[in-house]
Amino acid sequence: MGGVAGAVPSAAVARPSVIQLVFREKGALYAAYIPAFADGGLFVPTTRDYKLGDDIYLLLSLPDEAQRYPVAGKISWITPANASGGRTQGVGVRFPSDEKTRLLRIKIEQALGTSLSSNKPTQTL
Repeated sequence: MGGVAGAVPSAAVARPSVIQLVFREKGALYAAYIPAFADGGLFVPTTRDYKLGDDIYLLLSLPDEAQRYPVAGKISWITPANASGGRTQGVGVRFPSDEKTRLLRIKIEQALGTSLSSNKPTQTL
């Protein structure tokens, strides 16, 4: 039998999941945006099980825009079910450090404007 010991057949390699994330209002975007990540990121409410470092693919819609933005991110934190403080179950997705996503981060921060420095609670860090 040919084959390499410990090799994983390509069919067993999990593809990144795809989540469509639609923000209809700035308040929801503010609650999900993660400015603490150097390249930006978003909180994604989900009951699906992820591990830190998992790849995830977002199709992101911003308030008042018809365009959807594809983002190939990584799971960077996990809020489990029944988290303290009544926090929503989900994951923190760190944006990649590429030019296209950098421009998206700028667009999000411009849309949020002065609310970025607000003390209003968010679903993030």
